[in-house]
Amino acid sequence: MFGNRDQLRRQFIEAWAKARDGRSLDGLDAQLAQIIREHPEYHDLLAEPEKALQAEFPPEAGQSNPFLHLAMHLSIREQAATDRPAGIREIHRRLGRHLGVMEAEHRMLECLGQVLWEAQRAGAMPDERAYLECLRRIDG
Repeated sequence: MFGNRDQLRRQFIEAWAKARDGRSLDGLDAQLAQIIREHPEYHDLLAEPEKALQAEFPPEAGQSNPFLHLAMHLSIREQAATDRPAGIREIHRRLGRHLGVMEAEHRMLECLGQVLWEAQRAGAMPDERAYLECLRRIDG
């Protein structure tokens, strides 16, 4: 999933359109459709491609960006699947077992968001150790 904002948004919109239409999904589209399925609050927005492409989600307006939220779910699932950073697969499994996968990932998203924000602010790579420490506090 690389590209500009509109390309990324289109990928989510198109995966959801395929899923709604009952068309065949494979690879990334299947993953995106599953995450979107788990977030009914975004279905209406994604069903209106032009509105979704133009929408702004300024934090100061108290809005969260649904595309960022969905992409972060995808990131966490990919991290768990590849166990990178090492140990995240087990944390994801344990949290999912105790909280349910969706609640576990929503808590994990907070750690991921914090680490990404700090990295961006510092102009550095995300700190995997800080990320795992944050996740372990949730798991602890």
